[in-house]
Amino acid sequence: MKQLGKFRLLLLRPVIRKLARSVSKIEAGLLDVFLENLLRTIRLALFVDPRFRKNIEDFDAQYVFESEDGRVAASAIFRKGRMRVKTVAIPDPTVKVTFRDDLCLWQFLMADDPDVFAFVLGNKLRYEGNLNYLLKFGYMAKHLKHSFHL
Repeated sequence: MKQLGKFRLLLLRPVIRKLARSVSKIEAGLLDVFLENLLRTIRLALFVDPRFRKNIEDFDAQYVFESEDGRVAASAIFRKGRMRVKTVAIPDPTVKVTFRDDLCLWQFLMADDPDVFAFVLGNKLRYEGNLNYLLKFGYMAKHLKHSFHL
């Protein structure tokens, strides 16, 4: 009887692996879309809300957000009081934020008060560039989230 159970497990193992890869791809795709939509929502808020737009007056910076495995990537470019969103990682950003995995990206973006230092110390996030710029982006995302009661 145990042999039959092991045989079934051997037969199911490739199917389970394929299913796990498919779910992983779907999750990455959803997070990629979520990140892009968050950036586009910030862009829209900057366009329609003059008070929110004051956050980027005289502010030029380029951000790259990506997962460690490279499955999720997006960029935000602030220049001359405007913001552009790219669906790929741009070269030579002012700040590059790399998340350990999709879940860490989700936790950081959806946190009520994202603690950058806790994420860095917990090896959930790495950044390259000016920490103040990362904190500024976190402030803008948090402000937007509270404005829409998300």
